Amino acid sequence: MYYENKMKPYRQTMTHLYEHLGKVFYSIAAIDKTIRTEEIDKLKQIIKTEWLPLENSLNEFGDAAAYEIEIVFDWLVANEWELEQVMPDFKIFREEHQHLFTPEINALILKTANAIASSFSGKNKSEHVLISQLSAILLQ
Repeated sequence: MYYENKMKPYRQTMTHLYEHLGKVFYSIAAIDKTIRTEEIDKLKQIIKTEWLPLENSLNEFGDAAAYEIEIVFDWLVANEWELEQVMPDFKIFREEHQHLFTPEINALILKTANAIASSFSGKNKSEHVLISQLSAILLQ
């Protein structure tokens, strides 16, 4: 029992990280006002091949917490979320949880963002700008 309670804050923090990443990746896909099937497929592929094997935290339902990226992304697609607050909120989370942002995690975040942006006819100017902002947040 003690072990489970001790792990809960970590589990919640990882879930929050993945929720923020779902929003970040959504904003990259949605920045040009159109979310393409190729972008969604690329995100789901990277979650399965790279995010799930990365670490083994579970969400409150016992599923791999990394699936929160996909769950949040899909919810935002269905609800046409506003993008303005995504990067400022992510920056605050990054500042509050610097220990989570290892070089490996930062590289995978940027790899995922670039893969989404490049999945349909290359990156456009808006996507370049957003990925530059993301990179600046991660490297601070």
